[in-house]
Amino acid sequence: MISFEPKEVTPQELQGYLQTAVAPRPIAFASTLDSEGNPNLSPFSFFNVFSSNPPIVVFSPARRVRNNTVKHTLLNVQDNGEVVINIVNFAMVQQVSLASTEYADGVNEFEKAGFTMIPSDNIKPFRVAEAPVQMECKVQQIIALGDEGGAGNLVICEVVKMHVSKEVLGSDGKIDQHKIDLVSRLGGNWYSRANAGLFEVEKPLTTLGIGVDNIPMEIRNSEILDGNDLGKLGNIEVLPTQEEINIFVTQSFKVKGVLSADDITAKHQKAKDYLNNNDVLSAWKVLLATK
Repeated sequence: MISFEPKEVTPQELQGYLQTAVAPRPIAFASTLDSEGNPNLSPFSFFNVFSSNPPIVVFSPARRVRNNTVKHTLLNVQDNGEVVINIVNFAMVQQVSLASTEYADGVNEFEKAGFTMIPSDNIKPFRVAEAPVQMECKVQQIIALGDEGGAGNLVICEVVKMHVSKEVLGSDGKIDQHKIDLVSRLGGNWYSRANAGLFEVEKPLTTLGIGVDNIPMEIRNSEILDGNDLGKLGNIEVLPTQEEINIFVTQSFKVKGVLSADDITAKHQKAKDYLNNNDVLSAWKVLLATK
């Protein structure tokens, strides 16, 4: 066994130990508005429910370890005192990951990640239509736990209205744990799916993906590609060049066959096969290729 005091390792190392040891953690997909009314959307895995009467949930947008800056979500709840906590399931996890990209101030993560904004009833921030559960919350208190990189900020929220999709309810009217298909965060790229176990999602934090909003509508409206597929496609920083696409098609007889058949469904299915193997670049080459 190794033993150490927190100050004997770097903040990055300590964060890694904590996030991999205290896991899996549920994910709060927090929707807020800035002082000018611009929507913001970001996931946080320092999150849980702490009371049912009154209904209290707490999440923590921590100061960034690498440069000690704070996230837009924290600034927004400080300014406006309202937040929607959207619950994350497997069907939306890739898009949620894409929304964690550190886009510039004012960029709408709903659009970048391909989510649908719907109005809340009792507060101003928008809800995520795709989330199986949405909780409209009033912020009761924000407790800063420190002023250095990695320090958390406990945002204590009271749920003032809750929305639950009928699709995740069982015959008894209660949430069916199999139907809701929740996911949670571990350390690094690792997630856990309640219905299946561990899986990985590549972190998008080192690049600025093009976003789902920049994917052609023919692809976004595909009957084959789902939200997770679009999330992967939107997380690429630069699309392949025409020369790269031509070389790829020339070297792949299977892709040639799909293109020759001029079958859009087969083309999208081939791209999905690549996406299932986390080969996003090849998927894009198939989608952008022509006969």
